[in-house]
Amino acid sequence: MSSEWAKYLAKGTPPAKRFLIGGNWKANGTVTSVPNMVKTLNDGGSIPLAAEVVIAVPSLHIPYVKENLRSDIAVSAQDCGIQTKYGAYTGELPPCMLKDFGLGWTLTGHSERREGFGMAGENDEVVATKTKIGVDTGLKVIACIGEKLEQRKSGETMNVVLAQVAAIASKLAPEDWSKIVLAYEPVWAIGTGEVATPEQAQEVHAGIREWVAENVSPVVAGGLRIIYGGSVKGSSAPGLISKPDVDGFLVGGASLTADFLTIINSVN
Repeated sequence: MSSEWAKYLAKGTPPAKRFLIGGNWKANGTVTSVPNMVKTLNDGGSIPLAAEVVIAVPSLHIPYVKENLRSDIAVSAQDCGIQTKYGAYTGELPPCMLKDFGLGWTLTGHSERREGFGMAGENDEVVATKTKIGVDTGLKVIACIGEKLEQRKSGETMNVVLAQVAAIASKLAPEDWSKIVLAYEPVWAIGTGEVATPEQAQEVHAGIREWVAENVSPVVAGGLRIIYGGSVKGSSAPGLISKPDVDGFLVGGASLTADFLTIINSVN
């Protein structure tokens, strides 16, 4: 636990926080296109003081992006293994390996991991365990949560989302939350062009913050960044970011284009 975070917990006052603008490139990028995307970001002008920017990059391209991207944008892995050490885990990237390479961030629990592309997928327990191991390794974690369309239609949104939050919270100590960002990504809005309205996003974010205040602590809840993901574009960002409990974005497709710069600047 950082000495600063310890002070906040002791005082009972939440820390000041910057908006977190995350980009998730998913399985996109070639040896030709990645340098162009990096150049777009490098030439994009000053990052607003109110914003922290993180880009989640496919594993193959992490070395190039980390070496060539401007220093005020952090590079993140898109997922991490569940292992606590190096070893015989073919195809995995344990958090200790990400940390050793110099990364400071990872995603966990993205819906595309939870669904598993036809495989068993990652359940709440797996996501929570990965999140805790990442934190214990020294990484900051953007942990993704969200409901499917049929769950929203049946009025189960908060039950589903809070069960996912509770699983993560069950693994964390109060001081661990200084390294956690929660990304609310309604599955029905990811890659579909559908975006939750600012009011829908605010309702879920406020419910998450209230649950954390009641079940972890008001200080943690006040300092926690809860960001929205789901087909965010430059045109929709200002309305979403204006809501009091929306602390930034996790952007998919638009993070591959210059529109991501517009989203970053929406914090102004």
